[in-house]
Amino acid sequence: MKILFFSDVHGSPDSVEQLVRRIDAHAPDHLVLLGDVLYHGPRNPLRPDYAPPRVVEQLNRFKRRITAVRGNCDSEVDQMLLEFPILSEYATLLEGGRRFFLTHGHHWNPGNPPPLERGSVLACGHTHIPELKTLENGLISFNPGSTSLPKGGFDPSYGFYADGKLQVLSLESGEEIFSMQL
Repeated sequence: MKILFFSDVHGSPDSVEQLVRRIDAHAPDHLVLLGDVLYHGPRNPLRPDYAPPRVVEQLNRFKRRITAVRGNCDSEVDQMLLEFPILSEYATLLEGGRRFFLTHGHHWNPGNPPPLERGSVLACGHTHIPELKTLENGLISFNPGSTSLPKGGFDPSYGFYADGKLQVLSLESGEEIFSMQL
């Protein structure tokens, strides 16, 4: 199975347009959205392209292929517009005998991990900083970064999993930032 991961869209239709090009190129079976879909949040700048209704239209096209979790900026009002569930605090995905724990990262994160077996993937956004590393407890910490408001000097980014390889990729160039064979 091929899975494309993305997070922290924050109402940016330009970022989603770039993401759709990556979706077309990778042809993933499944999309995982790790929260913060429409609202920019009080700590983030308002992007010039901020247009949540356009983001809703763009993402609803993929409603049958998206598993999404709630971010700290997502609300029940957002769910009224989106045609796929976004209000769960976490979800799990089993692929290739490995558990992916999907969460936004404001509750469960590398500093406060859920109780998982060694080798499980803790997939979260929230920090807007891409990451892919093995933690001391044996969990794999995976953050695809942000498609719209990257931090830490990184470009906008997303994640991709196929054939046991997990990657963080630049949204603009498609170039690999991090990768790990699971």
